[in-house]
Amino acid sequence: MRSPGTPRTPHVPDSYVRVRDAREHNLRGVDVDIPRDVLTVFTGVSGSGKSSLAFGTIYAEAQRRYFESVAPYARRLIHQVGAPKVGEITGLPPAVSLQQRRSTPTSRSSVGTVTNLSNSLRMLFSRAGDYPPGAEHLDSDAFSPNTAAGACPECHGLGRVHRTTEASLVPDPSLSIREGAIAAWPGAWQGKNLRDILDTLGHDVDVPWRELPAEQREWILFTDEQPVVTVHPIRDADRIQRPYQGTYMSARRYVMKTFSDTKSPTLRTKAERFLTSTPCPVCGGSRLRAESLAVTIAGRTIADLAALPLAELAGTLNGTSEAARVLTEDLTSRIAPILELGLGYLSLDRATPTLSAGELQRLRLATQLRSGLFGVVYVLDEPSAGLHPADTKALLTVLDRLKAAGNSVFVVEHHLDVMRAADWLVDVGPLAGEHGGRVLHSGPVAELAAVPESATARFLFDDSPTPPREVRSPRGELKVGPVTRHNLRDVTAEFPLGVFTAVTGVSGSGKSTLIGEITEELPGVGRLVSVDQKPIGRTPRSNLATYTGLFDVVRKVFASTDEARQRGYGVGRFSFNVAGGPPSGGGRCETCQGEGFVSVELLFLPSTYTPCPGCGGARYNPETLQVTYRGRNIAQVLDLTVESAAEFFADTDTPAVTRSLTTLLDVGLGYLHLGQPATELSGGEAQRIKLATELQRARRGHTLYLLDEPTTGLHPADVEVLLRQLHGLVDAGHTVVVVEHDMAVVAGADWVIDMGPGGGEEGGRIVAAGPPAKVAGASGSTTAPYLANALG
Repeated sequence: MRSPGTPRTPHVPDSYVRVRDAREHNLRGVDVDIPRDVLTVFTGVSGSGKSSLAFGTIYAEAQRRYFESVAPYARRLIHQVGAPKVGEITGLPPAVSLQQRRSTPTSRSSVGTVTNLSNSLRMLFSRAGDYPPGAEHLDSDAFSPNTAAGACPECHGLGRVHRTTEASLVPDPSLSIREGAIAAWPGAWQGKNLRDILDTLGHDVDVPWRELPAEQREWILFTDEQPVVTVHPIRDADRIQRPYQGTYMSARRYVMKTFSDTKSPTLRTKAERFLTSTPCPVCGGSRLRAESLAVTIAGRTIADLAALPLAELAGTLNGTSEAARVLTEDLTSRIAPILELGLGYLSLDRATPTLSAGELQRLRLATQLRSGLFGVVYVLDEPSAGLHPADTKALLTVLDRLKAAGNSVFVVEHHLDVMRAADWLVDVGPLAGEHGGRVLHSGPVAELAAVPESATARFLFDDSPTPPREVRSPRGELKVGPVTRHNLRDVTAEFPLGVFTAVTGVSGSGKSTLIGEITEELPGVGRLVSVDQKPIGRTPRSNLATYTGLFDVVRKVFASTDEARQRGYGVGRFSFNVAGGPPSGGGRCETCQGEGFVSVELLFLPSTYTPCPGCGGARYNPETLQVTYRGRNIAQVLDLTVESAAEFFADTDTPAVTRSLTTLLDVGLGYLHLGQPATELSGGEAQRIKLATELQRARRGHTLYLLDEPTTGLHPADVEVLLRQLHGLVDAGHTVVVVEHDMAVVAGADWVIDMGPGGGEEGGRIVAAGPPAKVAGASGSTTAPYLANALG
């Protein structure tokens, strides 16, 4: 490792962040010195420990120091979170983290609320809007659908209303009420109670639903009355059932009450099945009350402007009146960095849950450019994720501006162009998990070439073009469209079957919209497997082992041990989702209810998870942990990495475990722990877990695999591993379609469909389609020059 800088003296301030003895996760007592006020890239294969160093150590320590400076009450909470495992860090300024892990955004969260642009637009309408003659002046709150002053009274500012219909509540009108015609009603005794009440009220519960008079059907399903009657239930021979007072509740009332009041996700999901969601008839989906919609700027309401792509919104604002000049200039200057980062196709009313993690992070990055902070460390998590090569240049310009403002920019990144643009490179490795955790190089980028152990150096300094690969011949084609949705206008695409197809184009060009139209109903698809980057779970209770089904087999292994049989422990005893108790019950720790973590609410900051004080993160009670298999208890097995678990189970008679672990290794996830909580997984990791789960299943007949940016978050060395699997699927007779920005992947495809040429309104059409060599020469394609470069 290069020894940077000159020796410290009392008179010269130290210009380095110096980390000593970092031991977080797989880091092996790492010592590293990183200069401040430069762009530093942390890289290494997936699972090597780069995020543990940048986020788990450096940012976590900066956060801990901030907490130490606040109120004693907050400090007490922080002690529960714990400090990073590190000897000391000197020269560390305050830090701002921009990670890709998403919180749980609500239906009211949007691009406008994330960027604070909505506040500025509301202020503009309040102060400079054109009001109807005689209309009262409105405060800015009246232009927000999230306040009582602005929300449409009918839909409460959501823009949509939930309704029930006879068709949704009674899907099979040939059934009688007693046979369960009203599917929306609850099961078991509660459903029987409602049927008995109707019987007592004089309704015929034994004729087919469709034969009941229309006014009776209307009352049964939709009445707001709640009559109370004395029910005389039919007596069973073996038990006494006394009369009781029963209160009737219509099917609509039951569904709406369950949907709005229940705390059970299962019951809420069931209730949702019987609701139809339609735009609010009062506000037309604009979410605002009529008085707010009567105010306009340039002839448009605030809802109209919020629905425009940001690039178009900026142009519209530039043409507004002189009176609004100061406010419009502020708005357009806030929009400028968002356009610079290639997000001009987004609109202010675009819901946050519909954004990718990369889009969300770049929006936050654009907001930071306006914050005016200096002297801080920005720690970013793969800001190039989801970016077309054409947009990466703009990203680097933005990072340079943060640096020029007097900040240090630390970036965890796999993109080679971002690495080449760095002032300083920290390469962690050499491999993942237990075989990583060392800093191989910390210094200028060019000096990494002299580090033979580095997996990064091979890709960073090898400029040789991708070797030509023989293009496979398709076995037919799949026609999609014509599609008119979002920015696609009457687009028809042909996807060849039995080959590897890459769909390319800048962000917002319509790639995901197009492949979203591929369904199992289309002729030629056969079986469809869509593998996205959505989380495999939102709490620490969901993990790698539970999602893949591996945990079911492991629990059976433990339940079959002699010790478990002697104690009377069944399979349920080894589940951390079953409450503890007698031998027949579960063995989870009741302090954390088997999560291994407890949530610490920080009031003015986002809540965080910390290891359970009862079990120390093991998830189980002490009695359950006394049962061992081959010298390890269930918690210790869950703590194994996939690679270590493959060795542990190698010579055992557990073919299902071996198959599951082998597929996880095949997609490059050997470094993950079996019990790794879903909350700690990136979108790319979640996607590869889903792919591995699918690969371990027996495949019959043709399958079409649909993947949205499968290489996101992958080091080039891991991309090679993943591509071997995907090309193996094609060689086995299946079809693979990927949305992809990595030109090395696109160059190795059999067919390319390029969308564009721009994003939003400037995209939405197929610019070029054909083998990579043909698309690389297409005129008018933003992708073509980058693909040509990859092909050499």
